[in-house]
Amino acid sequence: MYVVGWVSGVTVLDNIMYVVCAWSSTIRLYNADTSSPLDAVIDVEGMRNPRDIVVCRDDRQLYVADVGYDGTDWSGIWRVSCDDHSYVKWLSTKSTTDVFAVTALSLTSRRLLVASCGSRHRLHQYNTTDRQLLRVVELPQYVRGVWHGVETTRGTFVVGHGGTSQNQWRQRAVSELLTVIIASKYTTRNVLIA
Repeated sequence: MYVVGWVSGVTVLDNIMYVVCAWSSTIRLYNADTSSPLDAVIDVEGMRNPRDIVVCRDDRQLYVADVGYDGTDWSGIWRVSCDDHSYVKWLSTKSTTDVFAVTALSLTSRRLLVASCGSRHRLHQYNTTDRQLLRVVELPQYVRGVWHGVETTRGTFVVGHGGTSQNQWRQRAVSELLTVIIASKYTTRNVLIA
């Protein structure tokens, strides 16, 4: 296989490998067994700088994290059909109440987990069927950068990040975080315990 560009994400469905490269609006398709390029490519007009790509096997949709600036919006997630290659800007992070930059995506049972960074490091989880925000998971204060996150079958989160609980901000770590819900008369929120 020969890919020209900085590969920023790869996913596979039905023996087709979908590849995105930084600063490209194209999703390249390859045969997963032979790694040979297929004749088809998907050009997503408006996509500027894809950072990651995942596929939902249930609805045969690709989800692409885009951090490029299009003149009005800095970041968002594109949804692209594996079947007819139609696409839509599925989520604009500017249109949410919490503006954030998407760094990575993962998918578990129609729940799209979005790792993000910005002024506060968080995980955002969305339902892929109706685009509803299911929860925002605050990460501990010592987390200095979030590179990836996945939800486990036990409902915990594994996160690759910078910073450690020993105040070592230059160190890199992988942490499994448990969600504890704190409810009071005035508020309900998720708190993570590493």
